[in-house]
Amino acid sequence: MDDKGKAMVLASFAADSLALGAHWIYNPESIVKLFGRVESFLKPSPKSYHANKDKGDFTHYGDQAYVLLESLAEKKGFDLFDFSTRWRALFQDYTGYVDHATKLTLSAYASGSTHEDPGSPSDDLAGASRMAPLVYSYRHDLEELVGNARAQTRMTHSNPVTVDSAEFFARVTWRVLQGSQPVEAMTNISQEHFGSSRISGWVQSGLESKGEDSVSIISKFGQSCHTEEAFPGVVHLIARYENDLKEALIQSVMAGGDSAARGMMVGMVLGAHLGLESLPAEWVHALKKKDRILVLLEKL
Repeated sequence: MDDKGKAMVLASFAADSLALGAHWIYNPESIVKLFGRVESFLKPSPKSYHANKDKGDFTHYGDQAYVLLESLAEKKGFDLFDFSTRWRALFQDYTGYVDHATKLTLSAYASGSTHEDPGSPSDDLAGASRMAPLVYSYRHDLEELVGNARAQTRMTHSNPVTVDSAEFFARVTWRVLQGSQPVEAMTNISQEHFGSSRISGWVQSGLESKGEDSVSIISKFGQSCHTEEAFPGVVHLIARYENDLKEALIQSVMAGGDSAARGMMVGMVLGAHLGLESLPAEWVHALKKKDRILVLLEKL
């Protein structure tokens, strides 16, 4: 198994689990007051959106990424119908948080939509950020990766810029797996494929903020789920901590807001860049589904 590919997937899942305890707390000072510096997995508080989860579990984003991994392993590649079937089954009697994009997509299915119809109009980055298993599956086939990254995102989040963001980070991660530095990859992919889009501006803003304090600049960009706010924060964290995966993911959590979607993207890119040695062993061991994830990756 390719070690950097495996690190890419594990780092994305670990980022989601690290964010679980403080997810959607928007005041960074409150995070410090409640948890201190978040360097290990936490059990969510009873007032959390994820109150029924435990330390080492995933948010609803990580749960969807895991379902995507199961589908890829079973079908030996991306099968939109199979993924959509498993995705819907996940949310039958789901005891975790169900976000607005999921509710709208499930409602569309209930009204007769099929897996080939676009999902909700949501512009949340989460629709793209669950794709690390897909990148692993197609790490030797860029064109298949790009098409499937767009399709898996569009199934639940059909906003064009969110779908384009999936393509951007798929291309970036693929190039990093081939040996490019993350900042170099983001710069080149932006110029080559997104020069006239909003994405190019977000990449520039994120790169230009490299020297800024992460908590402050992410508050400035925006801490929410929306792609236009989350995207430049992801670029900032990748650029500022290009050689420090652990600190990048900690700073994502400390910045507050939707730290799970943001962290999953950062973990994917930096895991692909830095490999398994960059990922704290205690994080990997604390993932409740670690063993199963490794088995599924082996099946791929």
